[in-house]
Amino acid sequence: MSSWKKLDKEELEKEYSPSCWSHRMDRSAVIESHIKELTEGTKKGRNEAHTKLDESYGQEECEKLDIYLPPNPSTASALLIYFHGGYWTILSKELSGFMVPPLVKAGVIVVAVDYVLAPKGNMDLIVSQARRSVAYIIQQYSAVSGVYVCGHSAGAHLGAMVLCTDWTEYNVTPDIKGTLLVSGIYDLRPIVYTSVNHPLQMTEDDAVRNSPMEFANAMKGVAKNSEIVVAVAQYDSNEFRRQSQEYYQAVKAAGLNASFQDISNRDHFDIIEKLVEENYVLTQVLLKMMTRK
Repeated sequence: MSSWKKLDKEELEKEYSPSCWSHRMDRSAVIESHIKELTEGTKKGRNEAHTKLDESYGQEECEKLDIYLPPNPSTASALLIYFHGGYWTILSKELSGFMVPPLVKAGVIVVAVDYVLAPKGNMDLIVSQARRSVAYIIQQYSAVSGVYVCGHSAGAHLGAMVLCTDWTEYNVTPDIKGTLLVSGIYDLRPIVYTSVNHPLQMTEDDAVRNSPMEFANAMKGVAKNSEIVVAVAQYDSNEFRRQSQEYYQAVKAAGLNASFQDISNRDHFDIIEKLVEENYVLTQVLLKMMTRK
């Protein structure tokens, strides 16, 4: 029996409520602080980079990108695609430019992706939009030699789903050179039995179909050249930590170039907020990944 199936309803609910586990502040305060940090960080990012905001990658109103350019974008050797978290129901690209300053300083193009939020869209649509956004970006920035992906929480789930995409239906062949997945969810089945699923309305079949854990072996053809870093916080919940460890092990067992980062003294929120800092361990992971030849 899967370990999560041994949890009662109340335990499962708590395990998939990241705000319950912060060591810094209580539930409401940590979410309020997170939104404040992302808002202020994105404002700074927009002030420090050249921007192309609200570029469409599809026909739906929500299918938009914010693009942050370094001073000389024509010489950029790396492009980072970022998928925000928020349990597929909140947050947006408007709060996704916080990591921009240290990256554009290094000559990296950063693209923040918006996607439909539940209940307006279901998981199949959300995953499809993530994949289509990558296809669009690849086509628009074909001159950039290195494309990388980063996602946090629900966004890490989307980044992982991008890595197991059958790209033939999208008419592109992305060469994603590196991926940083932070405090993600890689098996959606437990979510079906929590309040997180109320707006999503997933069945267990929906969850399995959209779970990266189910497709680790399928990544061998798509992500064989990708460096995959799976990161989790010391103060993530036991289930988030288990999911990250098991996903890393599955990717490694599939023969892919994977590594694991267990970030001490961080929770589910500040593990990603700290990307505003150039010397932060995960900022350095990204910079080294994108400058490695």
